[in-house]
Amino acid sequence: MLASVALAQLPDYPDDKVAGIPVNYTEAKVGTYTLPDALKLANGKPVKDKKTWVEKRRPEIIRLFEENQYGKMPGRPADMSFDVFDKGTPAFDGKAIRRQVTIYFSKDKTGPKMDLLLYLPADAKGPVPVLLSGSFSANSNAVEDPGVKVGEIWGRDQKKVPASQGRPFGRLPVPAFVKEGFGVATVYYGDIDPDFPGGVPLGVRALYLKPGQTKPAADEWGAVSAWAWGLSRALDYLQTDPGVDGKKVALTGVSRLGKTVMWAGAHDERFAMVIASCSGEGGAALSRRNYGETIAHLVANGRYPYQFAENYAKYAEHPETAPMDANLLVALIAPRPLLLQTGNTDKWSDPKGEFLAAVAAEPVYKLFGKQGLGTDQMPAASQPILHDMGYMMHDGGHGMVPSDWDVYIRFMKQHFLQK
Repeated sequence: MLASVALAQLPDYPDDKVAGIPVNYTEAKVGTYTLPDALKLANGKPVKDKKTWVEKRRPEIIRLFEENQYGKMPGRPADMSFDVFDKGTPAFDGKAIRRQVTIYFSKDKTGPKMDLLLYLPADAKGPVPVLLSGSFSANSNAVEDPGVKVGEIWGRDQKKVPASQGRPFGRLPVPAFVKEGFGVATVYYGDIDPDFPGGVPLGVRALYLKPGQTKPAADEWGAVSAWAWGLSRALDYLQTDPGVDGKKVALTGVSRLGKTVMWAGAHDERFAMVIASCSGEGGAALSRRNYGETIAHLVANGRYPYQFAENYAKYAEHPETAPMDANLLVALIAPRPLLLQTGNTDKWSDPKGEFLAAVAAEPVYKLFGKQGLGTDQMPAASQPILHDMGYMMHDGGHGMVPSDWDVYIRFMKQHFLQK
């Protein structure tokens, strides 16, 4: 339902400068722009039916993002294997069953690997929907459960250290989800690829470098694409687990992991739902809107160029010349449920830019008979729109607040449990 009692009017803020690059926070200075049309083929012909979208337009758009923003990634590795080293231990006062799995990305078990932590409701009568979360820290820091294997995290000197030297980050409220009949899974993004410049030799991308190659080509995967690839490998396992409904796995992540889950969900249609928190520029916010963070800020030296394909930097000064924008990324999730969550004071991530991207992508949802946001007026904070497309702002800044989990559960119940 659309809660329309109040509409958002985000205030202007003083302009700023980040990495020597101006930052605009005044709505009147956003400028005018024309978005690429999701329902127009590269040859200019209109997309009038689902078949044309699925067979022609969707693959075109995927290629645009692969070649120009996130970078091409490989498929499932032939030598991947799963070691279920915790096959089902009671947790959270017996309300949940815990499983722990090491996912090896190659035959070499000393090479890159990822630990997956899974909780299922103890009273489940069959396979259940699961929320898969990409986490900023090791699994042992993501939940309050002393039975979880103490993982490793990347330290300040770009070496792995015990996770106990880190801090809890974004604790997952497992009991709240299992109470409603959902499972919860999580992986540490640093198990897949490091989050710092020069990390290619230390992560999964090193497995795919060609002889003589020291870094991916200009149209090959940056770190965001690598993390998205790893989430798909987590799904590979989840679809083998008898306690998981593999056709009802939702995906969530915050900030740069919000960007990651947008791309993972866009690229891998097996994910049944995407809940992206504060994905901002490089995620669900429109790049053609000159507001908050821009492509130029993302790819500036000393910031985050390593997270994207090298080609992305071509559009730093002129984002209007890019063949893609966030409305196309949002459209790639269709017809699956998508919830964009942000904060009403998170000006850097441009909450309005995310809202407008969803508005512009709505015709693709309608093509499938699905319900978009149904309005071009932003809702106020704490007034979520929860249709097949969802949008919500909490009252606050970047990231998540505890009440956001309640909305996530509500959105999952709406789409996974209602008949």
